[in-house]
Amino acid sequence: MATAFWRPDEDNDALATDGAEKPAVGFWQAGHAPTLVAAFLYFDLAFMVWVLLGPLAPEISLSLGLTPAQKGLMVALPTLAGAALRVVNGLLVDRIGPKRSGAINQVIVITGLFFAWSMGVTSFGGTLALGVILGFAGASFAVALPLASRWYPPEHQGKAMGLAGMGNSGTVFAALFAPTLAKMFGWNAVLGLACIPLTIVLALYLAMAKDAPNPPAPRKLMDYAALLRQADAWWLMAFYAVTFGGFLGLAASLPIYFTDQFGLGTVVAGYCTAGCVFAGSLVRPMGGALADKIGGVKALMMVYAVAAIALVGVSQAPSLAAALVLFVVAMLALGTGNGSVFQLVPQRFQAEIGVMTGLVGMAGGVGGFYLASSLGLAKQFTGSFAPGFLIFAGLAVVALASVASVKTRWRATWKTGARI
Repeated sequence: MATAFWRPDEDNDALATDGAEKPAVGFWQAGHAPTLVAAFLYFDLAFMVWVLLGPLAPEISLSLGLTPAQKGLMVALPTLAGAALRVVNGLLVDRIGPKRSGAINQVIVITGLFFAWSMGVTSFGGTLALGVILGFAGASFAVALPLASRWYPPEHQGKAMGLAGMGNSGTVFAALFAPTLAKMFGWNAVLGLACIPLTIVLALYLAMAKDAPNPPAPRKLMDYAALLRQADAWWLMAFYAVTFGGFLGLAASLPIYFTDQFGLGTVVAGYCTAGCVFAGSLVRPMGGALADKIGGVKALMMVYAVAAIALVGVSQAPSLAAALVLFVVAMLALGTGNGSVFQLVPQRFQAEIGVMTGLVGMAGGVGGFYLASSLGLAKQFTGSFAPGFLIFAGLAVVALASVASVKTRWRATWKTGARI
């Protein structure tokens, strides 16, 4: 297996020392494939349990008698906890490496789920405590992407980050299997059953993953704070809050939406959710590849326009069929946007990729928390989910205008050799 890798401090002008052009290296020969696969598997199962409360929410709500606002907060809290913990993981990755950071997070999640299953979750407060533990699974984002990214040169960053990031397809497994298992064994038993695949993947991760031999030197805390004084960091965080926040908020909330809006059973609602989420997960690497080809800026502008139109349509959807079509379109756009943002991040912040992944991922989690919780509040106080969808569509329009405002400066000042 080839283990060629790119060092951030090397020249990336594609010229050898003797002036001859370097031969092009294919994607699979440019990095470390076992690590990329391990990053995907770890991310996939972590995402599966991160949104686990969403597919279980209708059953949990009936069992504990939750209000719409409580349901919204319950499914949103893991995203907020994951957002905060991603910053911690970004710091940890730069100090002990992504492989060990991921192992620590996985052990915490498995232990938390085991105790929740064995002791039982019997109150709304208990679901919130479990949501905080599941946040450690959401923090996997700040581990899996640097683990993969550090092996690949700029021209392959979009594909590497997209393939590793396609682990968000784990949300599909949660939507497909959690409601059925809950019907068969009870929703609390699902928490224990989730420990089985998590443990298997942890073993594979430890065997396959390898930290790149060229990690950037650990930064001081003041260096990380300095990133937040750079406008580009905030722009990238804001853009991901809309793309990933929209994807995640919908993935967590759609089971509730389908059961409350159209009276579907939990299993059928899970299948509908899985179809929508699968669309968004499938196109993430395609979004990275598209951004490699036409530039992340152009890709994002198309993404936000399509997402805004689809979300406005969802707010007025007259039937289940119409809602499903519009949700799939929205998820396709948002999934493409996720890959596009992370084609841009390494172009601007390669040396700080660990902490920037954490910061950008944190912003995505905050966006997901906002959407999921606002949909619950909208339903409780207006009797409709429509206001939540309309406000988020407005945020997509604001993001579109913002990308247009920064694109000229970015293209003039980012000298990476890759399309921006």
